[in-house]
Amino acid sequence: MTEKPRDAMRDNGAQSHEASGNRLDISASRQFTSFLTDHKAALAMTTYQAGMVLFIGTNPETGKLWIFNRHLERPMGIASDRRRLAVAGLTSITTFIDGHSGTATEGQDPVYVPQIAHFTGDLDTHDVAFDESGDLVFVNTLFSCLATTSETHSFRPLWKPRFISRLAAEDRCHLNGLAMRDGKPAFVSAVSATDVADGWRDHRREGGVIIDVATSEIVGTDLSMPHSPRWHQGKLWLLNAGSGEFGTLDPESGTFTPVAFCPGYLRGLNFIGRYAIVGASEPRENKTFSGLALQERLNREKVSARCGLFIIDTETGDVVHWLRIEGIVKELFDIAIIPEARMPQMIGFRSDEIRRVISVENG
Repeated sequence: MTEKPRDAMRDNGAQSHEASGNRLDISASRQFTSFLTDHKAALAMTTYQAGMVLFIGTNPETGKLWIFNRHLERPMGIASDRRRLAVAGLTSITTFIDGHSGTATEGQDPVYVPQIAHFTGDLDTHDVAFDESGDLVFVNTLFSCLATTSETHSFRPLWKPRFISRLAAEDRCHLNGLAMRDGKPAFVSAVSATDVADGWRDHRREGGVIIDVATSEIVGTDLSMPHSPRWHQGKLWLLNAGSGEFGTLDPESGTFTPVAFCPGYLRGLNFIGRYAIVGASEPRENKTFSGLALQERLNREKVSARCGLFIIDTETGDVVHWLRIEGIVKELFDIAIIPEARMPQMIGFRSDEIRRVISVENG
């Protein structure tokens, strides 16, 4: 993963700034900042389209949004337990550690310092998570399996769908999302249940599946490019990206129940209490979502797809707050919650900042 110059760090309301020479416009609903303040949380988002990790928080002195970005090479899955922040990139998964941890300044806004890099090669890594032991688990999309890091190889496979006959670098089903439950992989999402190279592309509209990892049984079918399954408050939530719907799946009956529609291609899901934070993207390369129900719904609602966040009340289905991103960033992939944080930052690889970060372990 490499850093590009001119990273941006500003506090904003509905403002814009230059990110590596390209305009980045961010606007939000009136109470978006208050929502983050009230819940004492900040957000970290990845966009591999723009090669950027974006932090969204609040500046207590101005009462405005805090926006900080770092350029990494193709960041996708992101996971955080506040002390650590793991980011899946093009050829590695890097774990950043809060530089304040274990020091007299512990508890201050995190400053994430690159500490550990697991070089995987280009596996098209999607969702990542920390398991109950603190180890990394990730969706190895290229090889259609769940995996963990290895000291001797690109990865160590942990599990593959029953319909995948063997591990091969062929992206057979486009395995993409991972739901953890009690620190263990519980459910995964795939665009199709196909076992041939790139076979999923012919099943984008209604070939999507959700699989129970423990039993290897398919518990959800007829979905449209499902992404970001998450287990939260006793329910399995997911994004049916091909229809623009956020909802729940009952693993017993296989029934998907839409809770809200969001105008965009949905990827990236996390929760703060009863509220879901949903990521949305614009059409890729200025093309329509051809062949997907999403495009039909957008046409029917007379709206355009947008890039940004929707905060949804899971009890009512109402979109209570939103954040819109325009300019260089047109797609989002994943979202992490950083609790007890207002203005998180990240140290890059090629700037002088990392030379000034010195910590000593006691013992």
